[in-house]
Amino acid sequence: MPDGDLKILLAAPRGFCAGVDRAILVVERALEKYGAPVYVRHEIVHNTHVVKTLRSKGAIFVEELDEVPEGRLVVFSAHGVPKSVPAAAETRKLLYVDATCPLVSKVHVEAERHYSQGHEILLIGHANHPEVIGTMGQLPPGSMTLVQSVQDAETIQPTNPDNLAYVTQTTLSVDDTADIVNALRRRFPKIALPRKEDICYATTNRQAAVKAIAARCDTILVVGSPSSSNSSRLVEVAQKSGCRRAFLVEDESMIDWSTIAPGSTIGVTAGASAPEVLVSGVIAAARARFNVTVEEIPVTTETVKFSLPRILSA
Repeated sequence: MPDGDLKILLAAPRGFCAGVDRAILVVERALEKYGAPVYVRHEIVHNTHVVKTLRSKGAIFVEELDEVPEGRLVVFSAHGVPKSVPAAAETRKLLYVDATCPLVSKVHVEAERHYSQGHEILLIGHANHPEVIGTMGQLPPGSMTLVQSVQDAETIQPTNPDNLAYVTQTTLSVDDTADIVNALRRRFPKIALPRKEDICYATTNRQAAVKAIAARCDTILVVGSPSSSNSSRLVEVAQKSGCRRAFLVEDESMIDWSTIAPGSTIGVTAGASAPEVLVSGVIAAARARFNVTVEEIPVTTETVKFSLPRILSA
């Protein structure tokens, strides 16, 4: 029987963004058009549930192209890939579909523009993240320098301080990135800025939604996988915005309900690669234990949609 009351504040927007929707649909359409198996280089998006579901439909996830048999289709993940990857696919005569999020592709184009203009390029991001690897791989080795923190920004010694430009990973903390950018602009006033903010709309909106509920919550649960950068950033944003008890959970089975007190308020959100069915599972698990009331707190409405690659839309 339910034991006491529980208030759930549901952050909005949350969960899937347009780039994730498109990437998953790319794999599903590829399976429909070409039949199973369809190979996917790297996790299509960073969510265990999504990967498991697509695997059950006939997708095979690999880390490198040499794991893809001759004649099979391979999909590149939403995070983007270095230019060497499609080049290698063409050398092996593999048919490929690029599911890179268009907002990541925008950063690639931006980096190439800066390079063509002779700028020394700084990339604000996290080392070893697939998106960072893909972005750095758009240009010759050594063309970009990774900046991960304010400390990096304060200590980096560029070759030509008057001829710098920066781009950023799309899934960073808005506030942390602003601190890094401020440090760079203070040290290098002539640094060239992105024409438009690189951190994607979905990352920005989901962080704003968490900020809107954090101070009202005793606990915030962020639904997402540990490998998801934007999900991990939501935990950090919640903790910095007034809710120290913020946790990343893959699904309701990971929640320690003994730490949720009757009469408390919890916030629930989901990273951009986490499906809404997992949020529903958290709410259902809460209802099995408490008398639950749910209030959704919207901060904006998202209408962004991306079209499929031409090879699949024809």
